[in-house]
Amino acid sequence: MKWVARAKARVDRIACPWLIRRFIDKQAEFLFVPDAEVMATAARESATPYDVPGVELGHQGERCSFDAFLDKYRLTDPALQALALIVRGADTDARGIAKEAWGLYAVASGFREISRDDFENMERQFPVYDALYAYCRSGLPRGA
Repeated sequence: MKWVARAKARVDRIACPWLIRRFIDKQAEFLFVPDAEVMATAARESATPYDVPGVELGHQGERCSFDAFLDKYRLTDPALQALALIVRGADTDARGIAKEAWGLYAVASGFREISRDDFENMERQFPVYDALYAYCRSGLPRGA
């Protein structure tokens, strides 16, 4: 399956591909295009758009696209739910909802700056999400 989002990904547009590859579709293909080309690319490539306004897998109120994926694919793992709070905090102005959100925002911003493109950014950031998921599974104290 193909997925398309806006280019120059930072938090949610990297967290969602990580979630897709790990829990939804291991063979997923990702496309990153300029804002104005997302919907046309989705139609042309039979790809599912995410993290763009007005789509099912986008922000809904205070919740981000990562939350939308968890809901749509009924991913109820408590560690994923905890990770969603961190992603939501890092991807929105609600960074105070999880202490870890500040760190994820900083790391994701740095990787976006030093990566050649969104594919390299994904490759670099996926281990961060693997580690955050392991952290969430560990039961270590978390919180705001």
